[in-house]
Amino acid sequence: MTKRADILEFAVLGMLGDGPLHGYELRKRLDTVLGPFRTLSFGSLYPCLRRIEQRGWIAQVTVTPATESSAPALSGRRARVVYSLTGDGKEAFEHWVNESGPEAWEDEGFAAHLAFFSRTEARVRVRILEGRRSRMEERVALLRDSVIRSKDRVDAYTLELQNHGLDRAEHEVRWLNELITTERKNAESAQPSSTA
Repeated sequence: MTKRADILEFAVLGMLGDGPLHGYELRKRLDTVLGPFRTLSFGSLYPCLRRIEQRGWIAQVTVTPATESSAPALSGRRARVVYSLTGDGKEAFEHWVNESGPEAWEDEGFAAHLAFFSRTEARVRVRILEGRRSRMEERVALLRDSVIRSKDRVDAYTLELQNHGLDRAEHEVRWLNELITTERKNAESAQPSSTA
């Protein structure tokens, strides 16, 4: 199984943590949460649902007829399956959402973790943000080096594309610094004050 498939599985578990959903609604919600970072097709969603159902992380709770407001009632209409998170699925999601290793710092892993930060422990959020910042600072250094080395060897358009990538990476580092500062302030204000 690929890391990309793992990320989708845990995003599905996170969505089902809010309550049972059928595949179409689940896809819509995943597109809303992860949309800027990936395109999700039914061709990847339904095999994912089968895999996590086989693991016992989700269960089919009801099957309802699919309804289409403009279509006449047809006896051969496909049924809509509703999925629900199981206790094992909840545990698997809680374990994943609180992992702060390198996979949580990469582009897709970070986006998925960020989408569920409200369910992540505060100390883990800070570690993920710091790991992502470190990864992006490495990327900035590589991009700067590439721009310097490429100045005399590439055309103006390629150089602009490289500069654009560098600007985006530098912007993300600044954004991450702001998030880390906010998380640390929130953690300090949440701690009870000591009395002398």
